[in-house]
Amino acid sequence: MSAAETGPRPAGPEDVARGERFYQQLLDDEVREVPVSLRATSAGHLEPVGIAPSRYFDAEFHRREVERVWGRTWQMACREEQIPEVGDSLVYEVADWSLIVVRTAPQEIRAFHNSCLHRGTQLRTRPGRVTGLRCPYHGFTWNLDGTLREIPCAWDFPHVDEESFCLPQAQVGTWGGFVFVNVDEQATPLEDQLEDLPWHFAQWPLEERYLTAHIVRTMPCNWKVALEAFIEAYHTMAVHPQLLPTAADSLTEYDVYGPHVSRMITAVGVNSEHLGRRLDDVEIVRAMLGSKDAEVTIEPGSNARKVLGERVRASLTARTGRDHSNVTDAELLDGIEYFLFPNFMPWAGFLTSFAYRFRPDGHDPDSCVIDIMVLEPVPDGGDRPAAPATRYIGPDESWSDAPELGIFGRVFNQDGSTFGRVQRGLRASVRPSTTLGRYQESRIRHFHATLDAYLDRA
Repeated sequence: MSAAETGPRPAGPEDVARGERFYQQLLDDEVREVPVSLRATSAGHLEPVGIAPSRYFDAEFHRREVERVWGRTWQMACREEQIPEVGDSLVYEVADWSLIVVRTAPQEIRAFHNSCLHRGTQLRTRPGRVTGLRCPYHGFTWNLDGTLREIPCAWDFPHVDEESFCLPQAQVGTWGGFVFVNVDEQATPLEDQLEDLPWHFAQWPLEERYLTAHIVRTMPCNWKVALEAFIEAYHTMAVHPQLLPTAADSLTEYDVYGPHVSRMITAVGVNSEHLGRRLDDVEIVRAMLGSKDAEVTIEPGSNARKVLGERVRASLTARTGRDHSNVTDAELLDGIEYFLFPNFMPWAGFLTSFAYRFRPDGHDPDSCVIDIMVLEPVPDGGDRPAAPATRYIGPDESWSDAPELGIFGRVFNQDGSTFGRVQRGLRASVRPSTTLGRYQESRIRHFHATLDAYLDRA
């Protein structure tokens, strides 16, 4: 019998990585070839160690993060299609850094420090197409490649060497249709930080997707509080109870790889063991369809996952013109979410995909900025279209006010409703450490281990 047919099995106290075993058994039941990357299990960081609450609000800890993490790591700045034409630009900001990311040639993207070399004025504050970078204060202007174009009243600046008076640049790299930046001139190439992530995504190339929505919101918590909510499924039963009929939350597989990369996979089309009973296949399919009265037929030898997989396979093929006949049900249904340190989370698989980004809000350790990107597959034979304008959600709005998020707006609202309470509770804690589950919160320990490695560097 398959794992989907027998349902979740009870766990013994020693059975820490049962989510891995459960999910790999689901893959054993696939009738199509399973991507090798889905078989790359790597449970780790299972020691019972918690996190000091002060890491989420201490000003000195934040200062060290700014210096040794944000000032030294590769960070996703945008999608390539957000700056498709020469002269298209946007501003990426984190802590003290502000960068103008601009397409300077059809196959070239640069990132300039967003500060006039005259008296420091920000050159750009919003996205847009430019023919040069002109200071709004005194008119100093640079070409798209960063070389000097004009100094008004140049006779008053004989001490300026016009050949070398160029805008300082950050490093730029690309992967999967994303643009990455690094302000550390001595940083190793982006590929070093990506580790095996390109290999994992070889089956689901993100460069074959395009941006359909980019939503940005400031939230009342430390960036790590928000980030950690998205690298574990343990909170699903309390925060997202509507998902329990269709998602095996407590049987999620957690994998940690090199210091920069981790993953979790939650099976869909299998009910949560927190419901207290096993739903039949018809109930699960109806729950996924959002209708208690939908006509559902389960053929002999089939199950909810197979029925749902066929529905998604047909829908995706119709939408994209691409052949998905050899794609596994797992790739069509399951939540396959990766994390790239320090703050980037791309989803894998073939359904509508998300990518998340988390940043500190300036120098306020009690506030952060969250970006949610929605990515769709590029139709067969088509090009990635230009991206829509970024939507900024105000303090009196919610994720549900972004119709681009659809039903997921409610899910993000449920997550966000906990952030301020977590932040306030951490400040109120009198204990030296939080208490983490060994397996389900192993990615949090992995994340903090990498964070410590950066903080410990001179």
